[in-house]
Amino acid sequence: MFSTLPMKHLRIQLLTGDLPEASLILAELGVFAPDPRPTLEADLPSIPGEDYRHFYTQARSRFDKIARHVAYTDTLENKEVHAVSEADLQLTNDWLGEVWSDCSEFEEERHRLRDQLHAIDELEQTLDNFSNLNIDLGRLQQKSRFLEIHIGMVARTQVKQLEEAVGLAGYLLYRFLEREARTHVIIIGALDGESAELKSVLDTAGFRPLQVPEALHSEPEKAKTSLQEQQTDLQQRQQQLESRSAAWGTSIARHLSKAAQTLRQAAPYFQVQNAARNQGSLSAIQGWIPAREVANADARLRQKLHNPFVLESRNPTADERPIVPSFISRNRLLKPFSLLVKQYGIPRYGEVNPTLLFAISYILMFGMMFGDVGHGAMIMLIGILARRKLGSFTLFAVAAGISSMVFGLLYGSIFGYEHVIHAIWIAPMSDPLYMLSMALIWGVGFLILITLINIINHLQQNDPSGALFGDNGILSLLLYVGLLWDSFNVYQDGAFGVGAAIVSLSTLLALFAYKLMETEASPGERILVAAIETFETVTGYASNTLSFLRVAAFSLNHVALAVAVFTLAGMMEETGYWITVILGNLFILILEGLIVTIQVLRLEYYEGFSRFFAGDGKAFKPLTL
Repeated sequence: MFSTLPMKHLRIQLLTGDLPEASLILAELGVFAPDPRPTLEADLPSIPGEDYRHFYTQARSRFDKIARHVAYTDTLENKEVHAVSEADLQLTNDWLGEVWSDCSEFEEERHRLRDQLHAIDELEQTLDNFSNLNIDLGRLQQKSRFLEIHIGMVARTQVKQLEEAVGLAGYLLYRFLEREARTHVIIIGALDGESAELKSVLDTAGFRPLQVPEALHSEPEKAKTSLQEQQTDLQQRQQQLESRSAAWGTSIARHLSKAAQTLRQAAPYFQVQNAARNQGSLSAIQGWIPAREVANADARLRQKLHNPFVLESRNPTADERPIVPSFISRNRLLKPFSLLVKQYGIPRYGEVNPTLLFAISYILMFGMMFGDVGHGAMIMLIGILARRKLGSFTLFAVAAGISSMVFGLLYGSIFGYEHVIHAIWIAPMSDPLYMLSMALIWGVGFLILITLINIINHLQQNDPSGALFGDNGILSLLLYVGLLWDSFNVYQDGAFGVGAAIVSLSTLLALFAYKLMETEASPGERILVAAIETFETVTGYASNTLSFLRVAAFSLNHVALAVAVFTLAGMMEETGYWITVILGNLFILILEGLIVTIQVLRLEYYEGFSRFFAGDGKAFKPLTL
């Protein structure tokens, strides 16, 4: 719980024909992560299963496309799990190819019918423009030796002026439909040399021509009836297609389930990829496994593999530690906090796992900053009611609500009222300086604990120099303690103590000397860089400590907001009073609740994780079914 699990590097030598079976066994265990490094290349130069991976990739792609259109149920049980041979995988791939061909035909027919129905919808919309005309629409588009006809739309405000203008040119304007801000018109006149002049008039009026599609070359009512008949026919064909598609899907559903099981059982060998090497009939597979699982893996392999094999395990070397995957114990209660930790990064192998520390400190600080029995109860209730949407974060909301309720009892606050229940500890506004001092003490303890964890991490990484001299190392911790001791002496006695001064100055000089030796530059530059970095260590601890004042600041802010709400409510009558109190508490719950959630996360990330948690570890991704 406090660290990643110890890992072993596993190497299994076996016959090439047993690789699919061995991969499946390891996937069933769910604790083996393949190691793709070419460490076996010298003895085993080839990577087996090239054709196998090709068949799997193609079959997986086909299956995924088919599964989007065909419903299936995986009814096969785990007892039927067995390794998939290359020949069986090829047969499955070929069958899926035939099924996808049939599925494609159905999809193409769907698209054709859908496009045709869409085209009819567009024709119906076009036909609406001519619904008030009782003539053969085809004639409006035909060229005549004697008449010139224009059909189109014009802005309603321009119709009168256009009618007068075309009248002067010897043309008639007929309005046959008005829709919103536009009027549909037909302009007709004798075909003579005035066409150019008419075109100029129409352009000036913003005339938009309407085209009559060939499918509508008849009277509007007849055209509408024809379109409806075509639409009905297409819809019937759609229903027939869906019936045939459903029947076809039912006929292949069982075989598709078998294909899904085949692909699931073939996936481990595909996922092994470069972690397996071979030379002829001899192969080897390598990877990482928790030390406690080695014996179980050996027993399962001996139970299921019929041919002999050799299993070797060893501890990671010093050079391998940065690439060893971090296996973090799964804990249902800590899952939401683990997810938040992973947002910052993955612990390196051997680092202290910060999840439990994060969970405890986060929940405590949230309660300190948002202590109120009523608001905490609301948070807990909302978390429970929204558990389906929150998922694993339900526990996070419930824990935060409980912490808020506990500190609400300590502060004597319920929905901002501080006279309903008696404070078990202290009402924040009764002594703000005390609250600020408690926040500083909390921050000091938090930073000291974090620095100790950083020292442990360096020691576990076989880095004694980093543990002693590095940022947040032993010397830095002693310097921090010395400065705190000095500050306490000045506060209490008005002067530095001898012991505190000796600790502070000696650690300060030691850090400066180390940074001076560590820097590679000219003497003047080395002194400047060492002085700046040493000064940054001091200011870093000071600023991080002062950051924890926000723990008290938000507890005081919570009370101040409640006072503001009650002040406003006191200016209202009884009904207005309660409306103001309810809305004010909702405001505090939502706005301040979100701000506190973010501020606590900031303290965890920047004042906590940044001091000891690199976050650049490699996640453990085992073979699984």
